[in-house]
Amino acid sequence: MILATPGPVEIPLFVRETFLKDTIHHRTPEFKAILIEALERFKKITHLPESVFLTSSGTGAMETAVINTVKKKALTINAGKFGERWGKICESFNIPYKELKYDWDTPASADEVIAAIKEDEDIDTVFIQISESAGGLRHPVEEIAAELELIRDDIIVVADGITALGVEDIDTSNIDIVIGGSQKAFMLPPGLAMMGLSEAAVERIGSGKGFYFNLANEIKKQREGTTAFTPATNHIIALNEVMKKLEEIGLEKHYENTAKRHKAMIAAIEAIGLSIFPQVPALSMAAVYFEKAEELRKILKTKYEVNVAGGQDFMKGKLFRINNMGLIEDYKMEHILNSVELALDELGIRKYDATAVKVYSSEKLR
Repeated sequence: MILATPGPVEIPLFVRETFLKDTIHHRTPEFKAILIEALERFKKITHLPESVFLTSSGTGAMETAVINTVKKKALTINAGKFGERWGKICESFNIPYKELKYDWDTPASADEVIAAIKEDEDIDTVFIQISESAGGLRHPVEEIAAELELIRDDIIVVADGITALGVEDIDTSNIDIVIGGSQKAFMLPPGLAMMGLSEAAVERIGSGKGFYFNLANEIKKQREGTTAFTPATNHIIALNEVMKKLEEIGLEKHYENTAKRHKAMIAAIEAIGLSIFPQVPALSMAAVYFEKAEELRKILKTKYEVNVAGGQDFMKGKLFRINNMGLIEDYKMEHILNSVELALDELGIRKYDATAVKVYSSEKLR
């Protein structure tokens, strides 16, 4: 079975092998060296001066960012289930917030974000997704952050990069916190969240808030090569190996490969008559609008051993999503796309003629 969902993604053999080795105790010089090495490598990916790892899913890091950074009021961007989550976290801690809501296929407007900030001086932190995976949408986070910097340099910008880090080279020059998750482009099992932080973010956090998710405690401890609580040692060891592999490939080359594969995948999908859902697609996946999405997914899984993700909430049954994160061999992507075309034939939508694979292969060579 090919796991073609946009998280969890397939775990390569070299990553799985790291989990078969003896477990290292987390309070030893051996693990300290690995932790420091992994934190330094992660800084190269985020381009931010501070790194922190949390033993949690990405949502744990989202909660951590909210409780440790908001002083008066938050501004949240909601264009999908994950953007909606910012507001739910604020509500659960009784943190005041204003929400800008968009259709799932529509990126946030920098002008509207700026207007909201100008209208309410209490807003001190902005929360947004880079890639909103509910609809496969890319927000113009860098543009929004740059505009914010021009009018309010005291605003902290928190970006959920869970389906963006490791996919593309993100300009974080005006972003204060970026969040990653182990089960996406880093090709690990779920259970580890990563955060990159600016100096302004560390200053805002101060002594921190909360107990387990107190960021000040983790920053202090991880600077020393240890953690406040028991870490996911095997995940961190495996993450370090993944980042080594990406460095061997070359991060720039890896991002280029991911972008080329995405372009070829989109071209192949459109060539067989299907429509890409978001106005601005994220590079992490192809989110495809299709009224018989669940029927197609069932055929893919049972007949062709391909597992793609469906839609959520009101988009359930109208969307299917194909992963483009991590190290994906061309033959696997060709099998996925060929299987989609065969399924369309079986559903009576379009006669199979191998167009998807032909277009994908042609585009990859350009």
